Amino acid sequence: MPVTRLNHAVLYVRDVERSVAFYADVLGFRTVMAFPGAAFLQASGSTNDHDLGLFQIGSAAADSGAGRTSVGLYHLAWEVDTLDELERVGGELAKAGALVGAGDHGTTKALYAKDPDGMEFEVSWLLPADLITADVLAEARSKPTQSLDIAKEKARYGGGTKGGIGISIPSVPA
Repeated sequence: MPVTRLNHAVLYVRDVERSVAFYADVLGFRTVMAFPGAAFLQASGSTNDHDLGLFQIGSAAADSGAGRTSVGLYHLAWEVDTLDELERVGGELAKAGALVGAGDHGTTKALYAKDPDGMEFEVSWLLPADLITADVLAEARSKPTQSLDIAKEKARYGGGTKGGIGISIPSVPA
């Protein structure tokens, strides 16, 4: 049987209570289990037992060198179901001072942010498979990353259009 999806991720953090508050307040995660120095969180729309495990290693922990001085994970990406929700989450990320960028990748509209320990993550909306046309693919190939204009994308696709969550996009020869 093939791998079907990512079930959860685990992060080492400096302060588990601070991280729990961030993921709850900004992304709407809820704690499903916790004990001193650890917490297991579930995204509000998830059917996983938990989506994120957090383990505290203390305030003296160094920043991750991944991507700068060592190999390692770049980021996790969480999906939202509509552009309206992407815009709402973007506002929460900005209010928390966590938003560090945004990009339009053609079939994916993405926000980039950092958690309290500086670990980057993405929140994205995926274009539904039935809206992925040859023109959209050609544009994505010619300009892999463009500036994200959520208002423009909402006008084009509709703010309430359900994204391609869980839909596999067939590979197309370049």
